[in-house]
Amino acid sequence: MTYKQTIEYLYALQPPFHLVGAAAYKPGLANTEALMVHLNHPERRFRAIHIAGTNGKGSTSHLIAAALHAAGLKVGLYTSPHLVDFRERIRISDNRKDTTFSANTQALRPMKMIDEERVIRFVEDNRDFLETVQPSFFETTMALAFDYFAEQQVDIAVIEVGLGGRLDSTNILPPFQQPSDPAQPSFGVMLSVITNIGFDHTEFLGDTLPKIAAEKAGIIKPDIPCVIGETDEQTAPVFLDAAKRNHILGDGLETDRCRIFFADRCEYLRRERLRIAPECQLKGDYQDHNLQTAFVALRAVWNTLMQSSFPSFSRSVQTGFAQVCTLTGLRGRWEVLNTRPLTICDTGHNSHGLRYVSTQLQQILRERLSTHADSVLRMVFGMVDDKDVDKVAELMPGQAVYYLTQPATHRAIPADRMLSIWQTALPHTQATAYPRLADALAAAKKDCRQQDILFIGGSNYLVGQVLTN
Repeated sequence: MTYKQTIEYLYALQPPFHLVGAAAYKPGLANTEALMVHLNHPERRFRAIHIAGTNGKGSTSHLIAAALHAAGLKVGLYTSPHLVDFRERIRISDNRKDTTFSANTQALRPMKMIDEERVIRFVEDNRDFLETVQPSFFETTMALAFDYFAEQQVDIAVIEVGLGGRLDSTNILPPFQQPSDPAQPSFGVMLSVITNIGFDHTEFLGDTLPKIAAEKAGIIKPDIPCVIGETDEQTAPVFLDAAKRNHILGDGLETDRCRIFFADRCEYLRRERLRIAPECQLKGDYQDHNLQTAFVALRAVWNTLMQSSFPSFSRSVQTGFAQVCTLTGLRGRWEVLNTRPLTICDTGHNSHGLRYVSTQLQQILRERLSTHADSVLRMVFGMVDDKDVDKVAELMPGQAVYYLTQPATHRAIPADRMLSIWQTALPHTQATAYPRLADALAAAKKDCRQQDILFIGGSNYLVGQVLTN
């Protein structure tokens, strides 16, 4: 098979979530366990940092991977979904210095996507098994990643949860273990990270924040440290209870027994982060939370991983954060596509994430209006059907012109329905429906003047289409 045929085969065998939604979701670990046995347990052949959360887990995963790569470790990175190329989901670092990458002869090579030939070989070697067991698209992709990371003998893999945590197939990862035989390498989850809790995928995870938090807390492992990015009065008790059950929180919060860290409460580490790593390629205001979570996570495992001094930590984090997009290939996070007119795309896709996007867009508009009184915020916007679109509409800027459209997936909310929702939530806002993204973009670009602002977002898949074309 060619690479194109291989990807088409995987899509046909078990269509991915972004195409068919709930039908692609297979909770539980039975299929994953069968895959791991079949592949001779690759999950037991590398160390890992395991990352869950409603929003920000992709950015946080890339930030952590970039810093570890900058420290000289061979890093595997598994995230989802992809925006343009399936292989974006599986990356690995190459620690050789690249003298062609920049004028700096010590520049790091960017992490590489898995080779097309490796994807083809995995499918061809395991085709009979895949057709018999019928794992989900995500389970198959995850198995490929784990098999590849084990084969490449990565020092550590940064693994992003697909959906939820407790029943997610990535939760097959065992707690960290140091074999009694010193000749055998250690393996397993060294740190669990949960970025935040918001309303998303409620049909699978529950309809309250504590229920969703409990599902995400399912990745917390016995005796393994855990970092929680953001909490509130509803979710913090859920994580504290999980920490107690997993023996990482002593009675009375004794310092020497407490190994759950709430990043949003670590003011000392916040000051240290701003001093050490003031620059980051990720420019969305919401990234401040992800930067803090990633920084605390790195501090939590650094001595175990590196056994080195704090200055090495500082240099690695500074480089990793400042070059995160360059080093890991991360795209679609407040990405500036053009400056005249200012054109931004972002993958925020639910009310929890889009609240920050809306606030930042309104701030930019206010600044622009102070110098160009006729500036207009134009938004090409579309969502998929399992998102809290009504709440999103209420959060969106009222002072904007909307080009409402739909991503190229059966799960897309039709443009005319989006228009109806917008007319209810923002009755005084100018909005037009365009069933085809290409038409919405063309109309917006035609209307844009150099002083205007153009935003494109609402869905990973819509942003992926824009970056593909």
